[in-house]
Amino acid sequence: MTVGDPEQAGTVELLAEAVAALGGTERSGQIEMAQAVARAFATGEHLAVQAGTGTGKSLAYLVPALAAAISADRDPSRAAVVVSTATIALQRQLVDRDLPRLAEALTAKLPRKPRFALLKGRGNYLCLNKIHSGGTDSEAAEAAQDELFEPFAATALGREVQRLTAWSSETETGDRDELKPGVSERAWGQVSVSARECIGVSRCPYGTDCFSEKARGAAGLADVVVTNHALLSIDAIADASVLPEHDLLVVDEAHELVDRVTAVATGELTPASLGVAQRRSSRLIGPELVTRLDAAAATFTSAIHDAEPGRIDHLDDELATYLTSLRDAAHAARSAINPTPGDPQAAAARAEAVAGLSDIADTAARILESFGPPLTERTDVVWLDHEESRGSVRPVLRVAPLSVAGLLRARLFATTTTVLTSATLTVGGTFDSMAAAWGLTRAPSKEPDNTPAPAAPQWRGIDVGSPFQHAKAGILYVAKKLPPPGRDGTGTSEQLSEIEELITAIGGRTLGLFSSMRAARAAAEVMRERLDTPVLCQGEESTSTLIEQFAADDATSLFGTLSLWQGVDVPGPSLSLVLIDRIPFPRPDDPLLTARQRSIGARGGNGFMAVSASHAALLLAQGAGRLLRRADDRGVVAVLDSRMATARYAGYLRASLPPFWSTTDPAAVRQALTRLRATLDGK
Repeated sequence: MTVGDPEQAGTVELLAEAVAALGGTERSGQIEMAQAVARAFATGEHLAVQAGTGTGKSLAYLVPALAAAISADRDPSRAAVVVSTATIALQRQLVDRDLPRLAEALTAKLPRKPRFALLKGRGNYLCLNKIHSGGTDSEAAEAAQDELFEPFAATALGREVQRLTAWSSETETGDRDELKPGVSERAWGQVSVSARECIGVSRCPYGTDCFSEKARGAAGLADVVVTNHALLSIDAIADASVLPEHDLLVVDEAHELVDRVTAVATGELTPASLGVAQRRSSRLIGPELVTRLDAAAATFTSAIHDAEPGRIDHLDDELATYLTSLRDAAHAARSAINPTPGDPQAAAARAEAVAGLSDIADTAARILESFGPPLTERTDVVWLDHEESRGSVRPVLRVAPLSVAGLLRARLFATTTTVLTSATLTVGGTFDSMAAAWGLTRAPSKEPDNTPAPAAPQWRGIDVGSPFQHAKAGILYVAKKLPPPGRDGTGTSEQLSEIEELITAIGGRTLGLFSSMRAARAAAEVMRERLDTPVLCQGEESTSTLIEQFAADDATSLFGTLSLWQGVDVPGPSLSLVLIDRIPFPRPDDPLLTARQRSIGARGGNGFMAVSASHAALLLAQGAGRLLRRADDRGVVAVLDSRMATARYAGYLRASLPPFWSTTDPAAVRQALTRLRATLDGK
């Protein structure tokens, strides 16, 4: 018998020991999940677990993970279990709270005391060589470096870099998240490097003291390594390994995995990135190549600045010519840089220049190649964005994979037994949508590169439920009598009146989730005129500050958009009403999602249901999940979009939500809120 054998009672006994030591209570869903995770680790079958709020899913996967990592029959060279999360908050909870307490509680029951570590990407750590060798990539950075030893730095950037330099001699980890207060992205960029910009530990004079290498070293000795989805994505889809050797993986907040992998696999060309590459390489290449690169960058920048934003299905000759010139100029400049290592400062400058030029050449080539196949057979999507930045337009040409299912199937699930978990994984009542996006369902006969596709991985999905009694604790109110939402993104007069009446009935205590910042601001402005209770709006302060103010005052309401749909954890009477202004379908001009929808339709599927409706269902489930955060919470989720009751897809969306008691009667829900307010005010 081994400690991690799921056929024995070992997992349940360890979990009971952990729960007792941490002062918790036994929960059936937690036990079911822990047993399922242990079974997956033992059999190699992938597992998707939906575990509602209050289940205690962190313990349910950490206990079998620790047991499996140090069991007697594990290969020591691949002993680590990697746990990947989407948010810093959950990483910190695992590393600072859950794992230390578990290690203490379970040591007597395990062969030895478990070891754990946190690992982030290289760019999250200070680079001592860049600090002490003065590596810079812009005039502003050079000015900041010049000020390092001045008693009073003249610019804000200079003062931040000066502070970071002082901190480098004090910190033990060099981890950006431990710097309080933080610094701007521009300042951090002067003291950090990406993995591609690093000159390598063997060539770096500070290699033995490197903060990133120390973190990697600690991770290599750990039984459980906590990381983030971005680093997991790089490890899975890039050629170089950045995580310790492992064959067991837990993906928490797994509903965000596809978006994070897509982000890592997305390439972009911007005037800013071109400018940085030009400055970094100008001192390392000849004047003819400098002129050629500058001319190619200038014509390309002018073209994307003047072009209409949106998805690009057909590449015109003009843009193709500019992209070809940019690709060739960047490639020539990259090839001309002397590869012979020099002193550390020269080597660092070369590494940064080569990395920037490589990104430009590779991305331009990828965009050009993406237009080779017929439209229905393409695997990449290209689009142009015009983003607002400091009062000016910032053009960005992007290329992203149409799907990451094949990448995940071939690079992750083919080699690593994976547990994927979240409070919201079922869409429309099944795991089918998420499993297809991850690549767990039936594989195509061939991959995009025409190689035979691997067989569909073996997996199963379970929903362990939630300890909350949703039907007794919460009401789902759908405003069936309201007119459908308008196209302009702001609320109708009838909807605004409904918002006023609902917030008045509960006496504040409202989280308003809106489909756009425009809608949130407009509603906040109207409610401030009509209500006697305070209304906060996202963007007026930092989101964390607004949430603190909201949680501290029961009478306060908070309105906002996407980050509040998923990032708010306010238990207790401060949050008793969740307002959702409309079904959160993706924007009709979203280039990537509309391309995915079109691709599914071209293959005979229902693109709207597979993409738009699934996207909306997942966000609705996340938004509704803000209401009940502990067992004694009570309240209402109010969806002010009549389509939630009348449209043909309404049942699919409602099946993704917790099993609240539901009504479309506005009078009944106002009475329920009034009664709840009286109860809360009387406490």
